Amino acid sequence: MTAPEALDPEIRAHLEAEQAYTEEILGPIRPLRETLFQEMRARVKTDDITVPARDRDYLYYQRFSGDSEHPRLCRRSNADDASEELLLDADAEAARHAFYRLGSAAHSPDHALLAYTADTTGAEFYSLRIRDLASGELADEAITNVHPTFVWANDSRTLFYTQLDSHHRPYRILRHRLGSAARDDEIVYEDSDPTFYLGIAKTESRRFILIVADDHSDTSEVRYVDADRPDSRPVLIEPRRTGLTYDVSEWRGQFLILTNADGAEDFKIVQAPVESPGRANWAELIPYRPDRQILDMSVFEDWLVYRERVEGLPRIKVRRLSDGDEHEIAFGDEPCQVAIEGGFEYDTDLLRILYSSPTSPEQTIDYAMGSRRRTLRKTQEIPSGHDPERYVSKRIFAVSHDEARVPVTLLYAKGTALDGSAPLLLYGYGAYGATIPSRFDSKIFSLVDRGFVYAFAHIRGGRDCGHRWYREGKLMKKMNSFLDFIAAAECLIAERYTSAGNIVMYGGSAGGLLVGAVMNMRPDLFRAVIARVPFVDVLNTMSDPDLPLTPPEWEEWGNPIKDASACRYIASYCPYENVSAQHYPHVLATTGLMDPRVSFWEPAKWIAKLRALKTDDNLALLNINMEAGHAGVTGRFEALKETALLYAFALYVFELE
Repeated sequence: MTAPEALDPEIRAHLEAEQAYTEEILGPIRPLRETLFQEMRARVKTDDITVPARDRDYLYYQRFSGDSEHPRLCRRSNADDASEELLLDADAEAARHAFYRLGSAAHSPDHALLAYTADTTGAEFYSLRIRDLASGELADEAITNVHPTFVWANDSRTLFYTQLDSHHRPYRILRHRLGSAARDDEIVYEDSDPTFYLGIAKTESRRFILIVADDHSDTSEVRYVDADRPDSRPVLIEPRRTGLTYDVSEWRGQFLILTNADGAEDFKIVQAPVESPGRANWAELIPYRPDRQILDMSVFEDWLVYRERVEGLPRIKVRRLSDGDEHEIAFGDEPCQVAIEGGFEYDTDLLRILYSSPTSPEQTIDYAMGSRRRTLRKTQEIPSGHDPERYVSKRIFAVSHDEARVPVTLLYAKGTALDGSAPLLLYGYGAYGATIPSRFDSKIFSLVDRGFVYAFAHIRGGRDCGHRWYREGKLMKKMNSFLDFIAAAECLIAERYTSAGNIVMYGGSAGGLLVGAVMNMRPDLFRAVIARVPFVDVLNTMSDPDLPLTPPEWEEWGNPIKDASACRYIASYCPYENVSAQHYPHVLATTGLMDPRVSFWEPAKWIAKLRALKTDDNLALLNINMEAGHAGVTGRFEALKETALLYAFALYVFELE
């Protein structure tokens, strides 16, 4: 669906009737929804600013003011008396559209221009615009149907961007020269394989533009273009081979490559000369170790920084490239999230780190890699107040059906009764190798402060415990994801954090597949299910190669068109296919009309079938947003209203008999 007006009138009437029914049934919780929304809003600082990022003579940052939903992109010079310069007012841009999401924005290397992408329908077809920062004028023509990310060449006159095909697949890299018409843009590279997506990036050294092809699973391929010679042809680093994945940075004429080559399942770092970068010339720099997972790397003029995960906890390693001296930045033994915030400067000693934990708001830390000194630049402010000492965060392990130990992260208020009486929300995802971060989320406390235990199940299908964890939760082993989640629920019951029938399970997108499958298998464990944009019709979707995500995701789920065993296996767990005449928990599903990832008809027909077959009087509701897509509504406050609805539903079901 690319335009709301294209919707069949009968389908529109059905969806509007569904929404009216949901609003009527949930009428009693309207005051609670408003209360929760105001609570969550009060935890958001209205006048807020990001820590500025330096790029030569300028400091770039984002600012929110008052009731603004979207950021203002700003800069000022390094001079002490410099005034603020407004680069883009995304809030003003959004005011002209029913839906607005800013994709990405980047100033040109000479600081004279700003390019940015925006989606104004929710269908994730972005438009690229260029603004002259001296005059404030926009280039006459927008470049449409693009992926949100793009890259400037070093001449500040050339842009590289990714075009989407009619199936919403990023398949072509084009080169745009300022002053020329978009129809004249030249094709730099095109990939005809529908199972691969194209992306664009730039090395930290700014020497090379990278064209990345990957299958969203375990195979990738990278080409590079000299950023000083944007007309040059892309050069292939290493041809794609099934099962080989690699990411590329550059340092002083050497490519530094993060890869799983040669059995390095959880990755190693190698180096190769730019002139001959193929695999035959890869020399080991950071070896593979089976007890740690290297997550990503960042390269500076003098330093290599890489994040790793050991025994479930993130760490940062800093290596001086001149002599190999290496040290670790540790963050204690509490479940936490540690991220590296990419900056503009390459020749710098400063590393910017974002740290948070389930109990502690995010901190922005500048770390001097030479002196090893930490400087706290900002702590996320919670205007309504937050005391980390009032809460407990811990990790336990559930034992799954095959003795696999499944990590479960818990958050609850001190004083919460741990005798089985507490309500519990159990969240899971378990797909695409995505890891559930143990980070701070201020919204969660609207449940935790009302006596909920909030739990995250780090099930197979994600990379929470390394790449093996991912392999064992995909394709013909997908059932492990569901059994791990059930094991987590049973463990939480056995350990008296809650009891059977007192759990609300929550998952979105592929996590909606998770909760939909689990409720078919073990409905007795749960009081309610929250399924946000749920991928519940996986068999039919994977059988339609014209849908945007289908061919690239055969490596995740299997191809039921060509593989009979994959067809049977998907059918064995597909939530829609396995709805049956039995008792079910209360269910609230959400969807967006413009969603290009999980089409609105999946949750719509799932809820209809559930109502037709279930043998209880529990709720089965569909909440549909007619002006949003996969990620829901935009805006820092408006988005809270959907969370308030979901949490109000979670509280409400404990009032129902």
